[in-house]
Amino acid sequence: MSWYIAALKKYAIFNGRSRRLEYWIFTLISGLIVAGLGYADTRMGNYPPLLSAIYALAVLIPAIAVTVRRLHDTDRSGWWLLISLVPFIGQLVLLVFMLIGGKPERNQYGPDPKGLGVRV
Repeated sequence: MSWYIAALKKYAIFNGRSRRLEYWIFTLISGLIVAGLGYADTRMGNYPPLLSAIYALAVLIPAIAVTVRRLHDTDRSGWWLLISLVPFIGQLVLLVFMLIGGKPERNQYGPDPKGLGVRV
């Protein structure tokens, strides 16, 4: 849960790097919250699903920011996020980028977020 809170605290910070753990915990908890709110919307008869839409809008900027920082950890520009607009292939490529490990040494976006990198 601390990784989720950490990503929310960096609400609109698009520079720096984020570990895989921070990205995936944020994504997992956000997905669970959206699912829970979607279920609540269904039980209350809300159509369109109002509660989950409000939550999704509230975490849109932090989700983009943590994704950009994750791309930075793999030594890629945040603009690579736009590849997700390409149907199917773009989302698959972005998924691969999110799954691969970050660069263990300092890169142009900052030091290794794990703090265990090779000293240069």
